[in-house]
Amino acid sequence: MTIKCAIVDDEPLAVELLASYVEKIPFLELCGKYNNATDALHGIGEQPVDLLFLDIQMPELNGLELSKMIPESTRIVFTTAFNQYAVDGFRVNALDYLLKPISYADFLDACNKALQWFQLTQQSEQPSAPRTEEEPTSIFVKSEYKLLQINLDDIRYIEGLKDYVKIYTEQSPHPILSLMNMKAIEQMLPASRFIRVHRSFIVQKSKIREIERNRIVFGDVYIPIGDSYKQAFQDFINPK
Repeated sequence: MTIKCAIVDDEPLAVELLASYVEKIPFLELCGKYNNATDALHGIGEQPVDLLFLDIQMPELNGLELSKMIPESTRIVFTTAFNQYAVDGFRVNALDYLLKPISYADFLDACNKALQWFQLTQQSEQPSAPRTEEEPTSIFVKSEYKLLQINLDDIRYIEGLKDYVKIYTEQSPHPILSLMNMKAIEQMLPASRFIRVHRSFIVQKSKIREIERNRIVFGDVYIPIGDSYKQAFQDFINPK
């Protein structure tokens, strides 16, 4: 796939450096170079892009402010000399965060993460179709600025916490924390294997060993089955 991108930085040399990096990466198409956020906002409005390499420290309108004004479909890779902005970048759901001076190796790594993200998003947005033997065996989720590949066979259950999900696997005593909502991760999972049993829980059918009083038992963890999910859950575990 081709990812349309743009660069925003008030330092012309920084813009040209990143532009030279973009030229080396075959799946990137450079659609705009801007030296201030105001021009970038206007340019992106006329010619939308998929990915924005965005400097944080800029006069008048900074990168964090601009990131909240562009379309949600445009993903962000922040570039800055100040690492204290990493947390703010995560809060606006940036794909990555590059600390200046930016090497080509670090830039390429961020671009590969972006490519994985867009490929995953493209797959999740495709129209639903009957599942076949070609079902995915793993998913990629973002956790602490990384895209982690998780084997579906390892997932026991998933818990939703507002804007985050906690993915409990058999391979780790600690859950994987990812910034996404339950609907987003539910769409990534094969419907033949996973089912939502509560507004805050998704379980994998093959991992269920015990059900007690409308609760699924995983060791010392009891997952409630919500009233509105009971019939669908019964049909799921006892198909006619």
